[in-house]
Amino acid sequence: MNGTSDAMGRAGRPPAAGPARGGADWSRREAIGRALAGAGGLWFGGAAGRAAAATDAAAAAAPGGTARAVIQLWIWGGPCHLDTFDPKPEAGQDYCGPFATPVETNVPGIRIGEMLPLLAQQADKYAILRGMTHGVNGHETASYEVQTGHKPGGGTVFPCVGAVVSLLKGFAAGYKGLIPPYIVLTRPQGRFSEAGFLGSRAKPFATGGDPAQTPFVVEGVVARGVTEDRQRARRDLRQRLDTLGAAMPGDPRMKAAAACEQQAYDLILGDAGKVFDLSQETDEMRDRYGRSSFGQACLVARRLVERGVPYVTVNYEGWDTHKQHFQAMRRKLPELDRGMSGLLTDLAERGRLDSTIVWWGGEFGRTPKIQWEPPWSGGRNHFGKAFCHVLAGGGFKGGRVVGATDATGSEVVERPIYPPDLIASIYRRLGLAADTKLPHPQGLDIPAMPTRADGTVVPLTEIM
Repeated sequence: MNGTSDAMGRAGRPPAAGPARGGADWSRREAIGRALAGAGGLWFGGAAGRAAAATDAAAAAAPGGTARAVIQLWIWGGPCHLDTFDPKPEAGQDYCGPFATPVETNVPGIRIGEMLPLLAQQADKYAILRGMTHGVNGHETASYEVQTGHKPGGGTVFPCVGAVVSLLKGFAAGYKGLIPPYIVLTRPQGRFSEAGFLGSRAKPFATGGDPAQTPFVVEGVVARGVTEDRQRARRDLRQRLDTLGAAMPGDPRMKAAAACEQQAYDLILGDAGKVFDLSQETDEMRDRYGRSSFGQACLVARRLVERGVPYVTVNYEGWDTHKQHFQAMRRKLPELDRGMSGLLTDLAERGRLDSTIVWWGGEFGRTPKIQWEPPWSGGRNHFGKAFCHVLAGGGFKGGRVVGATDATGSEVVERPIYPPDLIASIYRRLGLAADTKLPHPQGLDIPAMPTRADGTVVPLTEIM
């Protein structure tokens, strides 16, 4: 096995990941309140929480980390490695099906799936992790393990990467934007509680809506059919009716409420909320990403990291293809190809790829052997023994392949990569030190860095 094992203490064991939603659907008022609480630092739960987080953040700064943000392309349901970044044309029809002609990339010796020709011309920008494995075949438990780096079970519910980054690279690092530091486009996954023991302050803000539609209706920020003039009229009417505020002009609670109201309207009517307005982009740029919901979500993600948001997840649904897998892939793979390739090209042209990690992958892969028989009619099942993830930007080296599977993609035969290895590597590129701690409500000593079951981690030194 390549790489260096680092012994890291493992504090607590995570509990079973249940079906609790990572973030409930919010009303407009709740969404604004959460956004403003984030802007005011209140998501930390008061001054004590902010002080503890600031202490942890000071200890977290580590030299060598060039990344400032993460865009996670979560392929919800599990993409098949044979159809995407680990093709096996020699395995035959029962494994590769109609996708039997992989394409050469712009990096000699690396081939990827034939439905990804645009990404094939970007291979110098990303590394393919073909040795991903954890052996878990359930959506909830696999999602928990891949997004937290911890196995289910025990007494601690760990936060996912997005929650950790929004805490340590967002709030504790002095993030002051009106846009919350952890954004999900567009719907929360609902497979586990993303915030874990960090609580509601670390939950993502899920936009709702569809960025491919005009306008992109963002919960609590953009309302369908309500113009800016109408919003201003509503604000003016509310202020005229605010007799309590007028009667208590010096009350600190009234001042705090007024400040929150001003921040709310700054978000709705000011420049901050316009980050979601894709009409500000040229038609050429929007076409580069593709006019699909996924492609336009990738474009919004780029706009968000430009505004300083440290973590954005694009939840790309529709990959749980037990039946008629290839019919679905003929729709999904071209969308993926255009959206992700557009994102990589755009970030590179803007000089932001070196500071932005793009992380592609799902909770597991899909069975290499195709289930041709009814009722599956050419389907693929869940498969946690071997699958792919992709890393680009943030200082990770492109044009590399780490790990390998056997001739049919059924077993990892070279350089197995477990979720803690991947996540710890991302944290290191973000500049988090190995001894970084997370604030726990009961004062437990919880390292931010996940480890394997034996307390070690094998970082991806091949691409760092």
